[in-house]
Amino acid sequence: MSVSLEQLEIGQQIGTTTIEVTRADLIRYAGASGDFNPIHWNERFARSVELPGVIAHGMFTMGAAVQLVVDWAGDPAAVVDYQTRFTKPVPVEDLDDGPGAEIEVTGVLGAIDADNSTARVDLTVTSAGQKVLVKAQAVVRLW
Repeated sequence: MSVSLEQLEIGQQIGTTTIEVTRADLIRYAGASGDFNPIHWNERFARSVELPGVIAHGMFTMGAAVQLVVDWAGDPAAVVDYQTRFTKPVPVEDLDDGPGAEIEVTGVLGAIDADNSTARVDLTVTSAGQKVLVKAQAVVRLW
């Protein structure tokens, strides 16, 4: 998709998506990231440290959420800044027949900077009805 500044308005929604997460996704992410903390794969250990069970890696959640912006911009290199605060973990149940968790993401244009040809996308990221990321904002350079 080719997006130009002239097509954009503050408050405009860029899209929504639901990301299905399985325990297998967490294992693959652990291998790719090198983060083998047992809270991300061992139910007994996660509960022993007072978590609700196995939880998704924060960076997995953050990376999965920004995909909405990448798809909208049409180029991963267009995302020139991305930041967030982590507020709640995403528990991922061990299910054989479907996702153990779902992450819902909605993107809305929060600012447009015509001088720098950028737009800020504000993301709302929830799981099980709770915000799991806050102040999730991606800055996109539009050509």
